[in-house]
Amino acid sequence: MNHKSIFQLWPKTIGVVALLVCHRAAFAADLPSPESTTNAFSLPFKDSPAAAWWRDSQTNLDARLAWWRDARFGMFIHWGVYSGLGNEFHGRKGGGYAEHIQRILKIPIATYRRDVAGNFNPTNFDADAWVRLARDAGMKYIVITAKHHDGFAMWPTKVNDYNIMDATPWQHDPMADLKAACDKYGLKFGFYYSQAFDWGNANAPGNDWDFNNPGGDKKIGGAEWWKTHPEFMNQARQYVDTKAIPQLRELIRLYHPAILWFDTPGKLPPSENLRILQAVRAADPNVVISGRLVYNWGDYADTTDRPANFPPHDGDWEGIPTTDESYGWNPFDQLRKPPSHFIQLLAKSAARGGNLLLNIGPMGNGKVDPLDVTILQGLGDWWKINGESIRGTTRTPLPVQTWGESTRKGNTLYLHVFNWPTNGQLVVGGLKSEVKNACLLEEKNKSYPTYKTYSDTTTIVLPTNAPDKVDSVVMLTCNGDIQADTNRLLQPEFPSEVLRAFDGELSSGLKYGPGKKTDDYVTDWTHLNQSVTWPVRLNRAATYDVSIDYTAPDDSVGSTFTVSLGSQILHGEVKSGAGQIVSLGRVSLSPGNFAIKVAANKINGDELFRLRNLTLKPVNP
Repeated sequence: MNHKSIFQLWPKTIGVVALLVCHRAAFAADLPSPESTTNAFSLPFKDSPAAAWWRDSQTNLDARLAWWRDARFGMFIHWGVYSGLGNEFHGRKGGGYAEHIQRILKIPIATYRRDVAGNFNPTNFDADAWVRLARDAGMKYIVITAKHHDGFAMWPTKVNDYNIMDATPWQHDPMADLKAACDKYGLKFGFYYSQAFDWGNANAPGNDWDFNNPGGDKKIGGAEWWKTHPEFMNQARQYVDTKAIPQLRELIRLYHPAILWFDTPGKLPPSENLRILQAVRAADPNVVISGRLVYNWGDYADTTDRPANFPPHDGDWEGIPTTDESYGWNPFDQLRKPPSHFIQLLAKSAARGGNLLLNIGPMGNGKVDPLDVTILQGLGDWWKINGESIRGTTRTPLPVQTWGESTRKGNTLYLHVFNWPTNGQLVVGGLKSEVKNACLLEEKNKSYPTYKTYSDTTTIVLPTNAPDKVDSVVMLTCNGDIQADTNRLLQPEFPSEVLRAFDGELSSGLKYGPGKKTDDYVTDWTHLNQSVTWPVRLNRAATYDVSIDYTAPDDSVGSTFTVSLGSQILHGEVKSGAGQIVSLGRVSLSPGNFAIKVAANKINGDELFRLRNLTLKPVNP
C-alpha cells in the first residue's frame, strides 16, 4: 500500500508541461492543483483540453457509481508471491508492510523471481471459500491485487512472462476463479493495479537497487524527479506504453472488472497517470476508478492507509482499514483489531457518506489466516441483523451524538448506539421531524414510545440493557422528509462527552490529519487566528471537568491556548511529550446554544500543537 492519501496534506502543486493522452495527443495545460478538492476545474484549469475531456468522461458518473454507493462494504485482498514469504526471506524479516519485502530487503529481480515466485504454490487456494467469507461478512465487492509494487502479474498476462502461469510452479489463474465465484454469489469484482511503482521493471519508478531509477528509497531526482531529471521520462513512458496500459487493457478484456484501484500516483509524472486514466476510460467507460491515479479525477476519494477515524468529507469516498497493521500477510503481527472496531468503523464511514473496503492478507498457501476469519465471522454475525443500516444508506443529517452515529435511508434514520443509555432513555439531539415509528432492528415487530422534549430533541424509551454490546441499531421512521439541527447536543447523563477534532469546524489553514490511530488530529496550527469550533447545545445546566488531548512538537512547548465554552474560558500551556492528555479545569454551563472553541494565544516554534479531542466529564452536584 501507499503511505500517502487523498485525505492527507496535498503536494503544493502538480505541475506538468504537457499532458499526453493515450494516442499521444498533447494537452496544453497543467492538471489542477490537488488543493482544489471542491472544484477540479478551478482557474486556470477549467478551460484546458484535459479538463474538458475529464468533464465529458464524468457524464455517466452516477450510473457507474450506483452499485458502489449502494454496497457500502467491500473486501480488499493483498495477495501475491510475497505472501509465500510470510515477511521473511533467507532469515531476514521485512518491514511493517509485508508486501513491501522486496523493497525493504533490496531483493534483486532475478533472485525474487527464482526464490520467491519460483516457490509460490498455493495449492489450498479456494476462491469459492474466499468469496463466501466476504459475502457472509456483509461485503458486496472484492478488490484484489492483480499487480502490486513487485510488478508480478497474478494472472496469465501475455504482456510478459513475469506472471502466475509462467513463473510459478502453480500455473493457475486465481483471478478467473475469483471472478467466477463473485458472479456466482452476486459480488462485484475488481483489481488493484500498481500503475506507478514497479520493482520488476527496469524502466518503471521504484527499483533503485538493481537500476539507477527514480521513485525509490534513494530518492534519485527527488520526489518530483521528472522536473529535475527529465531524461528518465522516456523510460517511464516506455514502461507505461509497454506494460501498464497493455496489462490494464488485458485485465478489462479478460475479466470485465467493475472497479480498478490504483496507488502511489506521486511516483509517476502526472502526465503518465493521465495517459493511463485515458486508456482505461477508452477501454471501459463504465469501470469505477479509485482516487489514487490522477488526484481529484478519480470517481471517488480514498483515505489514508489503515484509518481509525474519519473527518467530514463531501462527495464519494472510501476508507481502507486492514485487520492488522500490514496489508500483505505478516505472521509476525498477531495483534488483530477486534470485530467491534470494524463494526463501529462501518457506522462511522456510512454516517459520513463513505464506503469501507476492509483488507485481509491471505497466507501463501492460499488459505485465509484464522485470525482474519474470526474477525469476518464476527462482522457477519452483526451484519445478519443490522446490515440494512449500512447497505444503501446515505450520510446522516444529524450531528454526532454522545451515544454514537447515525445513517439514513429516505425518511428512515438508523441510530448506531455504541454507548447504551442505562436509564433506557435514548435522546436524539437535532431531530426536528416527527417520528412515526421506533424499533430495534433485531425485533422490528415491536415499537417503542417516543416523545418530544424540545422541538429539536426526540427521546425514545428503550430497554435498559443494550441488545448488542458493540452497536445496537434503533430504526426511526419519520413523517416526511427529515429535518435536523446541526448543533451537537451535550448529554451530561453519560459518563463523558468526547469532542473529536475530526468533528470540529476548522478555521482557514488548519487540516485534518490522515486518521490513523496515531494521527487522528488537526495539523498546520501555525497562526494565532486559527481555531477549532464545535457548535453545541445544552438542554439543562451542567458542570464539567474539561481535559484536552494533543500531540506537541518539542519546539511548541510553552505555547499557550484557550478553550472557551460559551462565556467560560479555560487557559492551557503546551507541555512536552509526544502525546498529552491535560486537565484544564472545571466549568458550569447554562442551557442553550453556544460554541466550544480551542484557540491559540501564543505559538512557540512552527506549530501550536496537533489537537486530537476535548473530553467533558460531568460533575454530579
